[in-house]
Amino acid sequence: MNLVKSTGTFSFFTIISRLLGYLRDILIAIFLGTGILADAFFVAFRIPNTFRRLFSEGTFNAAFVPSYSSELAKGKNESNKFANNIFNLLFLGLFFLVLVVQIFMPAFVSIIAPGFVNDVNKMEIAVNLTRITFPFLFFISLASFFSAILNSHNKFAAASAAPIILNIILIGILFFSKFLGDELVYYLSYGVSLAGILQLLFLYKFVSKFYFLRFNFKIKINNKVKMFFKKLLPSIFSSGVTQINILVGTIIASFQASAVSYLYYADRIYQINLAIAGIAIGVVVLPQLSKHIHAKKKDKILLIQNKALELSLFLSLPASVALLLGSENIISALFGYGSFDEVAVQNSAKALYYFALGLPAFSLIKIFSSFFFANNDTKTPFYISLVSVMLNIFISIYYFNEIGFIIIPIATTISSWFNGLLLFVFLKNKNLFTFNKVFIVRFIKIIFSSLFMGLFFNFLLTFFKNELAFDQNIKSFYLILSVVLGLLFYLLVSYVIKAFKISDIKLKY
Repeated sequence: MNLVKSTGTFSFFTIISRLLGYLRDILIAIFLGTGILADAFFVAFRIPNTFRRLFSEGTFNAAFVPSYSSELAKGKNESNKFANNIFNLLFLGLFFLVLVVQIFMPAFVSIIAPGFVNDVNKMEIAVNLTRITFPFLFFISLASFFSAILNSHNKFAAASAAPIILNIILIGILFFSKFLGDELVYYLSYGVSLAGILQLLFLYKFVSKFYFLRFNFKIKINNKVKMFFKKLLPSIFSSGVTQINILVGTIIASFQASAVSYLYYADRIYQINLAIAGIAIGVVVLPQLSKHIHAKKKDKILLIQNKALELSLFLSLPASVALLLGSENIISALFGYGSFDEVAVQNSAKALYYFALGLPAFSLIKIFSSFFFANNDTKTPFYISLVSVMLNIFISIYYFNEIGFIIIPIATTISSWFNGLLLFVFLKNKNLFTFNKVFIVRFIKIIFSSLFMGLFFNFLLTFFKNELAFDQNIKSFYLILSVVLGLLFYLLVSYVIKAFKISDIKLKY
């Protein structure tokens, strides 16, 4: 396997998906803004989408890939039996979960968005929309199962391309927004569930080459299956801790008008880098790392771990610097149109600024967690994540009345750095990771390149200050130009000082 090329494949389709997601959110910002309908839709969309991220962005892989890989070594029949047992249990469990939540949806939304309870109109809309979107959880979780099988066979393209379907459907609906009026949020919600069905069918077409699906509800819950589910629940919590923290933030933010929307738009910006610098690398590394750990190839394990960490920091540190410097310009250029006014831009930009401080930590959590998962250890990152989430909740609730919604990204960032630091300490104590000499040198060079890029990017933002003003219609063009020039400058500096080498692309792991 080639780490850089495999990550590039995963990242290519992820970037397309996220860019389409930005287009989708720009249209939502124009037609919905940050009002009652927007808040209600974002709660309805956030719930199944959070579960999608929990399942599909490496979390399900964490429990499934090591177990499935070990069964693959025994032959296709054994791996197929194991996979079918897992699929049928997931199918039944998810079906009854969705059914129960649909019945008790008002109570469920009250828990997720308690701030809506006193607003009867907003609460009613949120309940209706969530009923429509919640089946997405069923379809996308099963689709994540298919993705995990493909990833186990080092096939990353289809799994990373599947989310594009959701964005295409929602963008298509938004183009008819003028004719739909206030009913737009209902059509968007139906589009979410439809996208879940289509993604499931899309992935099944590719996974059928490696796996033969058989429905059989006479499930044999053997030790292998028990072991998988024992690993699954902790891995969902530990690998998805950033998404859980964001969901917690949504719950608390529901007590402040428009705060859910501000956090949603800020979240959308940094997620594209997290998808590449954390999720993509973690997903790509896990299958190969699991195989080398099983074969006890210490040199290969050390090489993959250090390269994964190096690549993650190479991607996340400059992005963090750029977001800190240009948070308001970025929000304004991407979303500052139509119903999305200057107040919305300023508030979303504040949230983005504090999320940006935590971006490297969000990525490191994904990487460090994958090191534990490859060693079949899901309990350690689970306990660390549990403490991290409790810290996040404590900070958010304690300061919310005093500071308002902005405490949520601050608390998320603080708790994430705490999480990442503890993961690193436990990895070292368990002798599961150590730095090599190449990483230390590269890390220093990456910091230098990122800071140098920051100076250049800040110059560009100042130079295009008038063109990036809120009332300019083509401000997005100048933002994209600044970002592209900043990226090229960063790559040039990195190449000159050898923070990155072309030979890394060809290196096999």
